[in-house]
Amino acid sequence: MSSVEEHIEEVRKEDTCNQMVASAFLQPDEHVLPTLEHDGSRRWLYPVLATGNLWRARRVVAWVLIAIFTLIPHLRYMGKPLVLLDIPQRRFTIFGFTFLPTDTLLLALAMVSVFVTIFLVTALVGRVSCGWACPQTVYMEFWFRPIDRWFEGTCGKGGRPKQALSGWRYWGRLLVYLLVCMFLTHTFLAYFVGTDALAHWIRQSPLKHPVPFLVMAVTTGLLMFDFLFFREQLCLIACPYGRFQSVMLDRRSLIVAYDKNRGEPRSKGKRLLPVVSPAGDCIDCGKCVQVCPTGIDIRNGLQMECINCTQCIDACNDVMDRIGSTRGLIRYSSQEQLESNTKKILRPRLIIYPAVLLITFTLFGIVLSSKHAFDATLLRSLGSPFTIASDGMIENNMRLKLVNRTETQTSFTLKLIGAENAIITLQEGNDIVLKPEETRTFNFLVRFPSSEVQRGKKDMQLEVESSQKAARKLKLTLLAPRS
Repeated sequence: MSSVEEHIEEVRKEDTCNQMVASAFLQPDEHVLPTLEHDGSRRWLYPVLATGNLWRARRVVAWVLIAIFTLIPHLRYMGKPLVLLDIPQRRFTIFGFTFLPTDTLLLALAMVSVFVTIFLVTALVGRVSCGWACPQTVYMEFWFRPIDRWFEGTCGKGGRPKQALSGWRYWGRLLVYLLVCMFLTHTFLAYFVGTDALAHWIRQSPLKHPVPFLVMAVTTGLLMFDFLFFREQLCLIACPYGRFQSVMLDRRSLIVAYDKNRGEPRSKGKRLLPVVSPAGDCIDCGKCVQVCPTGIDIRNGLQMECINCTQCIDACNDVMDRIGSTRGLIRYSSQEQLESNTKKILRPRLIIYPAVLLITFTLFGIVLSSKHAFDATLLRSLGSPFTIASDGMIENNMRLKLVNRTETQTSFTLKLIGAENAIITLQEGNDIVLKPEETRTFNFLVRFPSSEVQRGKKDMQLEVESSQKAARKLKLTLLAPRS
């Protein structure tokens, strides 16, 4: 054998050895990620449908939530939409009360209350909101997967279809997806523009309202991408909730869990009681994995990908019924309860969170109840703090920002308290009138003789009274030369 052939043979042996090493060390025995194949390609999930008691309860909750989400933009309270988040005008109407940009304290208290509520619910019942109330789960499991199963021929049972979609089934599913996503988009936009404006736009050409039409088209495209392609990846990759669960959960939080003490060691095959064997109740049928919408094995313990959808509970309970074992091998439980068989609910966070919520709700109610029919903010105009007119009078240039919170046109009057010889002169006419929910800034002069102010400064009050007999008193400081 020549030296060249010997070299080629050595290279072949080295490549074969490298392949064996790579196969031994780089190829996992199971999926590293639930949606990732061994070769790194996407693993598409086709969960089997387990129609147990929990699934039926979730279906009722899902349809109620869908109905609420659809109806809220159409409901009215006190002549206003029940919920309208008007971002361009910076007005947020919720249950008849209109929040304005000046309501920063109310917004801060509301946001704190929302976050603390999430912490409290998670500490109590784990990620129940993910499996029962999250829009991604609700629409994915009770709208889009049923659509898939209908076109794939697996309606009512789920699982991998016998053949890939093609022909009219493929295009039919895309058309239904498009119609559903357009419906969701228009419902979503109604929260921000109102149903009246949305209905007006729908009847018009898109050329007359290009920006709203573009927003609708982009939102529809994003929903199509999410529910048609991204699907469970949103829960596994994009949503931060699963990554926060280690902070929000504790060992007493309620989770969907597999009882290892009862289920291990596993043994395959159907058994009838009584069983004289060291084997556990788990018969390793894999049903809990087949029904999981995120592709995990709940028997591996608490995992970030688990959304508490309870499909594994329904599937396992059905298997337990068939083999004559007691239900609850997979059930709602806590880590502490599974390990020590003790059920303790009370702990410090369940005292701290409600206490914080009570404080924030109380402060929110106090601030909300103290809101007036109008807001008034007094500002000093830019430039010189005072001027001396030709007649010897001192002039202070001021600005008054008024916000009419009522639904009626309102006029306002100004009155100085604590200055006998000072006079208010409006620079834009004699009337201060605001339309419903209007915000305007008015400029006015305060004229007074030098004898009115001693040592260059005098504090007093400006009373602003509306035609509806609501009044606000603002601190006003007159400035003048010290001599």
